[in-house]
Amino acid sequence: MLDIVQSVDRALSILELVSEYTEGLGITEISEKVNLHKSTVHRLLGTLIYKGFIVQDSMTNKYKISLKLYELGAKLVEDLDILQVSKPYTEKLMKELNEVVHLVIRDNNHIVYIDKVEADNTIRMASNIGRRSPLYCTSVGKAILAFMDGDQVEKIWENSNIQKLTKNTITDYKMFEKELQTIREKGYAIDDEENEIGVRCIGAPVFNHNKEVEGAISISGPAIRVTKDKVEKIAEMVKKYADLISKELGYKE
Repeated sequence: MLDIVQSVDRALSILELVSEYTEGLGITEISEKVNLHKSTVHRLLGTLIYKGFIVQDSMTNKYKISLKLYELGAKLVEDLDILQVSKPYTEKLMKELNEVVHLVIRDNNHIVYIDKVEADNTIRMASNIGRRSPLYCTSVGKAILAFMDGDQVEKIWENSNIQKLTKNTITDYKMFEKELQTIREKGYAIDDEENEIGVRCIGAPVFNHNKEVEGAISISGPAIRVTKDKVEKIAEMVKKYADLISKELGYKE
C-alpha cells in the first residue's frame, strides 16, 4: 500500500487544479474547489511559489501555474535516447511477427542501422549494426524521407548515387515523389525487393517531441515469408510500435 504524504498530495492537487485555468484562480476559489481551509491553501501556495511552480499575478492576485513543470519535463524528453526507448518495443514487435526488426537513423543521404533484434528463423537477413544503406531504396529510408521537407528531399535525391539495384528500384524522381505521397497517406513504407531481390521490408517513421523524424523501424524478411498478402497486416503492427516509440520520445499529434 502506498504511503501518501498528505501535504504533498494537497499541494499537487492545487497544482493540477490551477493548471486547468489559464487566467488563474483566487485563493477562495482554490479553497472551495479542493475543499481545504483558506489558511491551509495559503501555506501550500506559498511553498509552491517559493519552489517556482506557481506565480501570483500582481494585478489580479490570482494564482497561475508557471513553466517550471514544462522545464522539468523538457529536460527528460531532451535526454531520451531513441535506442534506449525503442528496445522494449522492437523486441515485442519481433516476437509478434518472428521477423528481424531494425532501428535506423538518418546520416545525410543514408540510413544507419543502430539496432537489430534477430528472429529465430533458418533464413536470416544479412544485416548488422553500423551498416549504411541508401535512403531512396529502403523502407526505413523512404519512411523518413516521406515526412521531411520537400526541398530537403529533393536535395538528398540530387546528392545520392541513384542506381537501379533491382528491377523494382525507383530511379525516376517524379515516381519517387508519388511513392512518398502514398507513404504519407498510409503511414508506412515498403521496400518491395527494391534494394535486394528476394527481400521485402516494411518500415514506419519514429518522431520526436519536436514533431521531427527521429528515425524509423522496420521488419525484414524473405519475400517467400513476407508475402504481398501479409503486407497490410504486418504494416499495422510496425506502425503501432513506431507510434509507441514516438510517444515515449514526447511526440504528440
